[in-house]
Amino acid sequence: PGEPVATPGSGRGAPSRVRWEIARDPAFRQVVDRGTVLTSARSDHTVKVDVHGLDPYTRYWYRFRSHGRTSPVGLTRTAPDERRRTHALRFGLVSCSNYTGGYFGAYRALAERDDLDFVLHLGDYIYEYGDGEDRYGPAGLVGTRDHQPPTETVDLAGYRLRHALHKADPDLQEAHRRHPWITIFDDHEVANNTWARGAENHTAAAEGAFLRRRRQAYEAYLEWMPIRLPEQRHVPHQGIRFFKRFTYGALADLSVLETRQNRSAQVDVAGYTTNGGGFVPDGVPAVDAQLRDPDRHLPEPEQLRWLKDGLASTRRGWHLVANQVILSPVRFPAAALGGPAGVSLLNSDQWDGYQADQAELLEHLASRPPEAGDAVVLTGDIHSSWAVDLPVERSAAGYTPAGVEFVCPSVTSDGFYEAVRGSLPPGTPVAQAVSTTASVTGAVHAANPWVRYLDGVGHGYTLVDVTPERVQADFYLTPTPTEADPDPRMAPDTRPGYRTSWQTRAGSRRLSAVNGPVGPRADEPRSPRRRRP
Repeated sequence: PGEPVATPGSGRGAPSRVRWEIARDPAFRQVVDRGTVLTSARSDHTVKVDVHGLDPYTRYWYRFRSHGRTSPVGLTRTAPDERRRTHALRFGLVSCSNYTGGYFGAYRALAERDDLDFVLHLGDYIYEYGDGEDRYGPAGLVGTRDHQPPTETVDLAGYRLRHALHKADPDLQEAHRRHPWITIFDDHEVANNTWARGAENHTAAAEGAFLRRRRQAYEAYLEWMPIRLPEQRHVPHQGIRFFKRFTYGALADLSVLETRQNRSAQVDVAGYTTNGGGFVPDGVPAVDAQLRDPDRHLPEPEQLRWLKDGLASTRRGWHLVANQVILSPVRFPAAALGGPAGVSLLNSDQWDGYQADQAELLEHLASRPPEAGDAVVLTGDIHSSWAVDLPVERSAAGYTPAGVEFVCPSVTSDGFYEAVRGSLPPGTPVAQAVSTTASVTGAVHAANPWVRYLDGVGHGYTLVDVTPERVQADFYLTPTPTEADPDPRMAPDTRPGYRTSWQTRAGSRRLSAVNGPVGPRADEPRSPRRRRP
């Protein structure tokens, strides 16, 4: 018998040499660099290559060869980071891609675009749930889109298998092949509502030590995802530093936050939540005191200082912030969520649950001089589409905006519509579920006047386009459910379509509506100069 076959998560298989090439053309007639790397079961036979010395704002094609086989050809682009030059910047924004929740039509739609600099994934790239009672998604996909492993992921082998399952999905494969990605995890890459020493979906007695589970989840994530760790020595941080900053010439920078590893435990309130936060009552003195506690943090203090320093820079006109959970204050009328009338709820897993950090960041945004540019926060997590003014000095008379926040929909994970439909009696017409969902989101909109747009029905992605004059977000969502198609996620050929657009103009620090999606790019990445292999 030969060496055991290398399969994801098996810990088996002989080391393998993998040859890589990067070229200026898809036929590889003009190779600019090549090399060989060794991979083994120690890294689950995954391969990563950092290629240095490439030209900025340039297209390159790449491929791998091993054991007589050649991979499909991938396409990547380098960042438009050149002094005294401003190039176009456009990217796809996604989050929350539950495999059992539906087909990845949003990824296929992104793969079909040829105008993106990258795809930014804000977290919940995988989910930890299994196929038993904890299965998450439409029952009609049981037996068609099932998890591997079929049980909850709690160890290194399980997390590796779950990542491999996602990477085998043809829609996701094509999106990775066609675009470079920037990624950061949220909670479900480990377990629901993760915090520094635990999670809502972790039981130590049955699942072992949480920190061991988290360490193994991070190991699998770093193996299987297109991510490199930033420099660890010279930037103050706690644990492993994941937060980082990308720069795009004089146009913009992108600060990518990581808000799970070091956060304080979520506030729990008996009768509302247990072991991991969620909707808790607003305006209850004992609860408010916990939410406002200055010793509780969402990002660790070192990371928040790093972010504030970046936001104060005058070197670029736009400061983009990739962030997992909603920064803006949001109050949810309990009656709209099936609770008692007259009660206001907030989500203690969001920045609302860490109000000292929330206030510090919003006040910092508001206090920056005009020459520090404008801030745009990019968020996922809540499985719905939002465009929000970031408010300070809130009162009955209104609010002062300090920047804006765009929240992308989920790729597949259940949102407001699925929750509403599941709460209605069986046989309720789909149109009624849609209208009830609109009533729920309308009530949230009315309670929070700085929420300029909210859709709780569609799934898909957001396109973000940055120019010196404005940042625009185009929302692409799945079709509105009908009796004939009550859950568009279940159709493999469903693609999200254009729904609406919002923008923020330079210097305004607030949102405005815009008619229609973005047009052609202002410019395109160049062809690279030839380089001797």
